[in-house]
Amino acid sequence: MKICVLPGDGIGPEITAEAVRVLKALDLKFEMEEAQLGGCAIDAAKDPFPPATQKLAKEADAVLLGAVGGPQWDNNPRELRPESGLLRIRKDLGLFANLRPAILYPELANASTLKPEVVAGLDILIVRELTGDIYFGQPRGIEIRNGERFGFNTMHYTESEIRRILRVAFEAARKRSRKVCSVDKMNVLECTQLWRDVAKEVGKEYPDVELSHMLVDNAAMQLVKAPKQFDVVVTGNMFGDILSDEASMLTGSIGMLPSASLDEKNKGLYEPSHGSAPDIAGKGVANPLATILSVAMMLRYTFANEAAGRRIEDAVKKVLALGLRTGDIYEPGTQKVGTRAMGDAVLAAL
Repeated sequence: MKICVLPGDGIGPEITAEAVRVLKALDLKFEMEEAQLGGCAIDAAKDPFPPATQKLAKEADAVLLGAVGGPQWDNNPRELRPESGLLRIRKDLGLFANLRPAILYPELANASTLKPEVVAGLDILIVRELTGDIYFGQPRGIEIRNGERFGFNTMHYTESEIRRILRVAFEAARKRSRKVCSVDKMNVLECTQLWRDVAKEVGKEYPDVELSHMLVDNAAMQLVKAPKQFDVVVTGNMFGDILSDEASMLTGSIGMLPSASLDEKNKGLYEPSHGSAPDIAGKGVANPLATILSVAMMLRYTFANEAAGRRIEDAVKKVLALGLRTGDIYEPGTQKVGTRAMGDAVLAAL
């Protein structure tokens, strides 16, 4: 079982190191090899997704990623920004399905900005289409028209792309509470009118799953008003990017949210939902739990090892129950620890 490890930028190397320690503690005979992606790859190879990284990622069974990005690369041409490398690896590996669970652990109910009674017991799975939509649509660019700058992007989806991601959502719902909410903006966007039409068609293939539809602006409101009404939420690339980050704050911190990006054969790229947090990089205070929980998703989805994935999740629950907290989820009465100490605690719980 071969894993490509991409620590990335900012806090990426710190949190990835703890996840790798957890993987090694399981003694499952993984072969791990490290490479560069993002800003560090730009500095070293003048390419955010160098050929060597591309080769290693394609040969691996799974990819573990820390985070990419930082202000020092913000003024680079778009193709030489860290985020370009992230988009390219998703496209290159065909990672069309992004699964982002938003689960509120009972011990963190007070860390959420919402009232505990609103979020207690929260368990949402957001399924985001990852290789289409406005992020990849052509034409795009900035040019001069009529004497002024004109920026443009193109949102588009094919029927097959929509059908494919919807089936992922319905299959996931069958293992949960059998409810799918498809999010679109069909009242003003033809592209998402097609999304809703296809969703209705696919829904007929799953009569045992309840299908509902919601406009994205209402979905954003409902996530903070009554989030427990949702089970599986499925949507396009841009809407999913926004809604999954919003959902992360319901759980107390985006530092708690893992993420899996899968191809059609469950080869995946696993990463925390958060970014590179350059303001705290190198300080040893970042929360590694989202990355560690991403390893649990890797074991479950790519390596079909439910028991090992559950072991990691149970270890994280135990650590939280002991009252250990990194700064992002700290509250009075708990014990504040750093990145390494949190990793030590998870290892001890394992």
